[in-house]
Amino acid sequence: MLLNDLGIMGYSGHIAARLDDSQTFLIQSFQQSRSTIGPDDLLVCDLDGGVVSAPAGSRPPSEVYLHCEIFRARADVQAIAHFHHERTTAFTLAKGAKLQPVKNHAARWMSGIPVHDDPSHVSTSERGRSLAQTLGGKHGLLIRAHGQVIVAESVQGVLIDSIHFVENAQAMYDAACLGPVAPLTEAEMAAFSSEFDRNKHIAKLWEYYVGRGRASGMLPKAWAL
Repeated sequence: MLLNDLGIMGYSGHIAARLDDSQTFLIQSFQQSRSTIGPDDLLVCDLDGGVVSAPAGSRPPSEVYLHCEIFRARADVQAIAHFHHERTTAFTLAKGAKLQPVKNHAARWMSGIPVHDDPSHVSTSERGRSLAQTLGGKHGLLIRAHGQVIVAESVQGVLIDSIHFVENAQAMYDAACLGPVAPLTEAEMAAFSSEFDRNKHIAKLWEYYVGRGRASGMLPKAWAL
C-alpha cells in the first residue's frame, strides 16, 4: 500500500516476504488491488509457486516464479519487490541511457544495475531462473521494457530501497535534461557506504512512511507494523 501511495507500485506489481521456514513466502494475490491490500489478503506460496494457503477465490500473480527463483538462488534475500515505474523503465528503452548511481543512497547499487534483456512476464520457472541469473549477487535490476526488481534483507529494507531506486532514476533523468550527467564515482560511493548506518536509516524512513500512511488514514492505526 505504501509503494502504491507513493506512485511506485501502481495497479500491478507485487512484494514477497520470505517466512521463517525459508521455503515459503507471503505474496499478494493477482486480484487484490494494491491500494487496499491487508494482511488477510496475503497468500503463502512455496518455492515451486504452489499455494500453501490462500483466501478463498484468490490466486498468486502470474509472475510468482520471479520470487520463487530469486529466493531459491539467494539465501540472503528476505524480501523482493517487483514494480513497473515508467520513468525508471525508460532507462531500458533509449540507447546509451544506462541507469547509474547519481544520488548518495544509490551507493546501494555500487556493484551495478544489470538489465535483464527478456521483457516477457516472468511466468515460468525457467524465466525466473534466467532473471535470477541476471540479478546474480546484486541488489536490483531493470527488466527491459517491463519494470524493476529490488531485493533486500527485510520488508522494511525493500520498501526503502525501492523508494531510493526510483528517486535515483528520477534524479538522473532530470540531470540529463540539464546537461551531461556526472554519476557518483567509486571512491564517493565507498566513502558514503563506510559512514552509512543502514539499519538506522531504514528504521528512520520506515517510521516516517508508516507514520505518513497512518496520518492520511491509508494505513489503519490498529495494524502492528
